[in-house]
Amino acid sequence: MGIITLISDMGIKDHAVAVVKGAIYSQLPGAVIVDISHSVSPFDTNHAAMMLRHTYHEFPKGTIHVIGVNPDVSAEIPHLVVEYNGHYFIGADNGVFSLIFDKTPDAIYELNLDWEADELTFPVRTIFVRAACHLARGGTPEVIGKQIPDIRQAERFRPLTEANALRGHVTHIDRYGNAHTNITYQLFREVGKGREFYIQFRRRTFDIRKISAHYNNVPEGEKVAIFNHSKVLEIAINKGTEGNGGGAARLFNLSINSVVRIQFNENKDSQNGI
Repeated sequence: MGIITLISDMGIKDHAVAVVKGAIYSQLPGAVIVDISHSVSPFDTNHAAMMLRHTYHEFPKGTIHVIGVNPDVSAEIPHLVVEYNGHYFIGADNGVFSLIFDKTPDAIYELNLDWEADELTFPVRTIFVRAACHLARGGTPEVIGKQIPDIRQAERFRPLTEANALRGHVTHIDRYGNAHTNITYQLFREVGKGREFYIQFRRRTFDIRKISAHYNNVPEGEKVAIFNHSKVLEIAINKGTEGNGGGAARLFNLSINSVVRIQFNENKDSQNGI
């Protein structure tokens, strides 16, 4: 029986998440349900995709990921089951899938489950749950959908690369106030080629000239840059949180889509060993 993960913008104040879980247990009493997050910014498919992009691969193959953000269907936006890297993803074809994956999915199916009109008022509880439980029982997507060739493409904020610089954006602020960017370790290595560099954001006084292995490489209260477990650049304050000196986002006035730039030394012979 496959694991079912849930990600949504429903929050935990209301009862919507409990309704979805209850629907799953009613159809599949032995289900294993994991909450990725229900604190996605409302209707923010970019935020949901970022979270799934950095978490889904930690789950075993065969896991089913239910995406409850912008789930409404229309003539142009069908509901899909998408296979990618041994995982199943269920959601509306609103561009979110293209933001999660780096490559073309292994297979794409448009759901053709029968439903009543009132079921579309809460498709996560009705359509998505039925599809997820079918897959979790070992069912195949061909039974509940017809294969189609493509997913809808959404524009993604990709880092801009130059000969001697990388220009990325903040994509997420976590509960510690750490700013996560879209600059990957692989891209940093490819463009930087081991050269000296500085990381610039907002003002030059905030420059960081070293990548640390972990937060404690700098004294408490000092700024630090690391490539985190998701292999993306993160700007943080060691032990800096709200109520304890402030996190990086507050201290440096960083927010979603703030620009983070890495400038590399033009001299390729100047190496810093990164």
